Amino acid sequence: MSEFWYDSALPFVESRRASNSRACYRAHSHSTLSIGAVDAGLSHFQCGNVAATLRPGSLVIVPPALVHACNPAPNVSWSYQMLHLKPSWVAAVTAEIDPQLNLRSSAFISRSKVTYQHFCQLNAQLFSAIANADKEAALIEFIGQHLWADGQPVACQPSPRPSMTYLKTRLLSALDTPPSLTELAQECGLSRYQLIRLFRRDTGLTPHAWLLDQRIQQARDHLRQGADLATLAQDLGFADQGHFQRVFKAHVAATPGRYRHP
Repeated sequence: MSEFWYDSALPFVESRRASNSRACYRAHSHSTLSIGAVDAGLSHFQCGNVAATLRPGSLVIVPPALVHACNPAPNVSWSYQMLHLKPSWVAAVTAEIDPQLNLRSSAFISRSKVTYQHFCQLNAQLFSAIANADKEAALIEFIGQHLWADGQPVACQPSPRPSMTYLKTRLLSALDTPPSLTELAQECGLSRYQLIRLFRRDTGLTPHAWLLDQRIQQARDHLRQGADLATLAQDLGFADQGHFQRVFKAHVAATPGRYRHP
């Protein structure tokens, strides 16, 4: 079972709870600061060449754009929670408290019981019927305590090369008709092999896989606003609605329809 919570009145936050799940995620990234907690079972966290086992009570914090995957151990179900926060909102709250604090660029793992308990209390409030003002206050308190930012670093996002920044912009400018790998390589003066290697170094994905990931990120934004599935699939360059649903489920472990109606 999996359920989502989000509210247009609090556009900087989204949360999720899943229980007894065996769904697996394809390697993906988020535009958000993402905080995940394992409630039961075992999870394998993979980020580049780094792997770690997450046990009940563990939290993993993933910065924006860092490609990763978190999946249950073979033949074992797990229960987990996932909180997504807009980095600009987190930075603004943090700056109010201490202008010297900066968001980390690395993923890290916390095994603190206190931090896990605080996280669970926060998420329970988000899914409850309390007023949005109280939910926002709970979020600010959680961020302000900064307990979630203490842990063992496990992986860091490399600094992007200028050529890769150009490629990302080029890919995003034509979601429905992306340039071919040959075209991209020629524009950058690279062989296709070199381009794939460099792009994977910077993002953890091939250009095609990265573009799919970006499409799904945009799809989530539109679905929260109630977008039509067929129109959205076409606008984002998927072959058809079936293709869109398969890719979305591989990245989000839920169908677009389920995500749109939390």
